[in-house]
Amino acid sequence: MGPAAPIVLPPDSEEVHHEGELAVVIGKLARNVPAEDASSVILGYTVANDVTARDLQRSDGQWTRSKGYDTFCPLGPAIATEFDPLEGMRITTSVNGDVRQEGSTADLVFGVAELVEFVTRVMTLLPGDVLLTGTPSGVGPIQSGDRVDVEIEGIGVLSNPVV
Repeated sequence: MGPAAPIVLPPDSEEVHHEGELAVVIGKLARNVPAEDASSVILGYTVANDVTARDLQRSDGQWTRSKGYDTFCPLGPAIATEFDPLEGMRITTSVNGDVRQEGSTADLVFGVAELVEFVTRVMTLLPGDVLLTGTPSGVGPIQSGDRVDVEIEGIGVLSNPVV
């Protein structure tokens, strides 16, 4: 799912939240990659909205279900191959033009290289796999009729209607 595709609210959730995030797109088979070599397996970066059915996440602790609905986690608008998250690029999430989240790629709790190292110690990543890096404070509810815009400086804006 990408730009302009609708986020469909599931009937079994009453509290769905936006979560604007930087997404790391893997470009090569990656297993046991040390942090200092992480850039060698990264194709590029894009924008993600890690949509979450928060009430389901709280009620049963099932992160897969609460984040796994078909229209959740739109990505786009492009893959930036000349992007450096260490440069502190701005991340902003707006709902109907109201800014709800602001942060910087410099504020990540775990850097991209550390994430790649950690994940590839546990599992092999394949070309096209995507890692999400975490979200700034300010996640909040979305409802039918809203438009969510997640913008990352240097990549672009991911905009999706909510239905």
